[in-house]
Formats: sequence, C-alpha cells, structure tokens
Amino acid sequence: MLALLIRDLRLATRAGGGFGLGLAFFLIVCTLVPFGVGPEGGTLARIAPGILWVGALLACLLSLDRIFALDWEDGSLDLLATAPLPMEGAVLVKAAAHWITTGLPLVVAAPVFGILLHLPSEAQLWLVAALLLGTPALSMLGAFGAALTVGLRRGGLLMSLLVLPLYVPTLIFGAEAVRRGAAGGDGTTPLVLLAGITLLVLAAIPFAAAGALRVNLR
Repeated sequence: MLALLIRDLRLATRAGGGFGLGLAFFLIVCTLVPFGVGPEGGTLARIAPGILWVGALLACLLSLDRIFALDWEDGSLDLLATAPLPMEGAVLVKAAAHWITTGLPLVVAAPVFGILLHLPSEAQLWLVAALLLGTPALSMLGAFGAALTVGLRRGGLLMSLLVLPLYVPTLIFGAEAVRRGAAGGDGTTPLVLLAGITLLVLAAIPFAAAGALRVNLR
C-alpha cells in the first residue's frame, strides 16, 4: 500500500498540477469573490465560511477524474485488480493520495485565503479543523464517483453530477462550524457531525468503489 501511495504521489508531482491545481483554483475563487460582492469587509466576513467551503469543494472536484483515469488508460487498473492488495485497499490508497495532493494543501493555505475574505481571526482555527475533518470525506466520495465513471467518455461531467449531491452534508456542517466560530460561538457540534460523516464514508465507500471498479473491469 505504501508503494502504491508513493507511486501515486510521484505521478501527481510529475504530471503537474497535482499539488498546485486545486490550490490555484481555490485562490482564484477567493480573489474573485470580492470583485463580485464588493470589498466591504462586513459582507465578506459574513459569507466567508460558505465561500471558503464551496471553493475547497470545487477545488477537490477539479482533480477527481485523475484518481483512476490514468490507471485505466495504461492498464494498471487491471493489474491492481489481480494484485494481492484488495481493491478496497487500493481505493483507500488512491483517495489518500488525492487528499494529500489536493485536500491537505487547501487545509494549510485556507487561513491565508480566509484573510482575503476578512474571515475573523477567531474563526481561523475552526476553519482549519473543519477542513481537516471534512476534506478526507470529499476525496473518498470523489473516489466513488471516479470509480463509477472510469472508462466513460466525458465521464467528468457525469461524475460531478453524481458526487456533488453527496458533498452537501459535508458542506453544510463544515461551513456551519466556521460560521459559529466567526460569530464567537462553539462549533464543536457541527465538527463532531462532520467527523461522523468522514468516518462513515471511510468505512463504507471503499467497498462501494471497489465493487464499481470490478464491474467496470469486466
């Protein structure tokens, strides 16, 4: 599993955009919002939790089709299906590689982007905690969508339509935790619910995604 993880991280680095594509998109979203809604700090601070979470969600969505597509094209997916490593383990590793190259950079950079949107300083810790707990679920659910649509022509659009509704609970609780933190309240409850969603997804999705891959490989 470690060798597969290292291989995927190297491929993401060599292909370019693996680490930087989502981050650049997140930065663009946070930069454009003040042009759209105006530079007034109070307005930006009020909508910042939702904007930051929507930006992170879309940044993760941007690279989901790369999770299995390259392996499908070069035949590596067939080798993985016959390897001693269970397909469920391979799904977990590939989702982890996607999170390391996309979700983790967003977690690290989010406080800086929060400043661009006038997010109150007391909400920064809540933002980092919410993204740290929620972005693994985004990568895992994305792996499920990528497994369902691997090998399909123009499967990226279909995958987005399949995955976006599944992202809604994570988006709601993640943004709510940050919003409560920005208002000086306690965001523990939405964070706990967010962690519950992530644990549920980590427990169930590898089996569903592995089943979808086996069907597509027949």
